[in-house]
Amino acid sequence: MTQMANEAATTPIATLGDVLRSLAFYVLFYGGSIGLVAVAVAVLTLAPSRFRGYADGWSAYHRFCVRHLLGIRIAISGSLPEGPLLVACKHESFFEAIDMPRLIANPSVFAKAELMRIPLWGKAATAYGLISVAREQGAKTLRAMVTAARKLSAEGRPLVIFPEGTRVPHGQRPALQAGFAGLYKLLDLPVVPIAVRSGTIYHRRWKRRGTIQILIGDPIPAGLPREEIEARVLAAINALNSEEDA
Repeated sequence: MTQMANEAATTPIATLGDVLRSLAFYVLFYGGSIGLVAVAVAVLTLAPSRFRGYADGWSAYHRFCVRHLLGIRIAISGSLPEGPLLVACKHESFFEAIDMPRLIANPSVFAKAELMRIPLWGKAATAYGLISVAREQGAKTLRAMVTAARKLSAEGRPLVIFPEGTRVPHGQRPALQAGFAGLYKLLDLPVVPIAVRSGTIYHRRWKRRGTIQILIGDPIPAGLPREEIEARVLAAINALNSEEDA
């Protein structure tokens, strides 16, 4: 209760402009998404070679709506190296999940199994190359995830994971989920951490104008002990936690 009260006390009061811009965003982005996803699934059936372009178009449409309807700017620092890698991204809101194909070319994202059951979207996500993550991970499930991840990585696709496991309010830094270190060890890939400060602006009913900051960190080599990789990734993905709200 105390934490909720503190968050409520520090949450800026929405302006009329915030409300109107957010309503326009909800109607146009989510309404448009229904049509875009339906078209992508149809293209998957009729012209599979063109599917990825339509799927990436959904992410591009989201970026357009964020910029021009919500008045949110995106500031990106750093760049990804070439070659196979595992990207570990801070997760403060839906923004970075939807925006990932704009931030990283042809990503394959570890995503909750529940998302794969969303009508139409789940079919499109599976075809795009998202890797289903079951909450109760047995050995068989983990092997299936690693097999799928290795195949996609061999195709030259960056693997993306949200190591905290779920969205986390800005300023908080929980321990990484246990499965992250296991995947890191089994995949034997360098890790590129990404810090994101989106929660204070985007993860709200009435979204605010401002700047979403994205900081792409330096690569962390493969093969490190569990304690070291977890400590380094945790520090790197929280690099923007000390930044003041925009």
